[in-house]
Amino acid sequence: QVQLVESGGGLVQAGGSLRLSCAASGRTFRRYAMGWFRQAPGKEREFVAAISWSAGSTTYANSVKGRFTISRDNAKNTVDLQMNSLKPEDTAVYYCTADRHYSGSYLYTSPDEYDSWGQGTQVTVSS
Repeated sequence: QVQLVESGGGLVQAGGSLRLSCAASGRTFRRYAMGWFRQAPGKEREFVAAISWSAGSTTYANSVKGRFTISRDNAKNTVDLQMNSLKPEDTAVYYCTADRHYSGSYLYTSPDEYDSWGQGTQVTVSS
């Protein structure tokens, strides 16, 4: 099991930016695909972005494409989510997650395919 700890959430006005960071434990971090999901009150957890082990492949939810950027630093065991042009509908708890069985062929968008989760960090965007 890999331990994931998110940071960087907070309150921001619409149109503003936030950068979330996730620190992972373990020496095999570079083998995992990493992802970000979010969950708003009363809603299901939804996919935001994912990145391959080499950062050569990324995928995004349509709702954040062009505004959010996922990146990783395998030397530091971190994965970040830069969020620009934030909207009130981006308000949610954001979770960092790892796909430890990533084979290099496909970045999953279903939470069922990820097996390690952080505790989440709150992002609130005011209008």
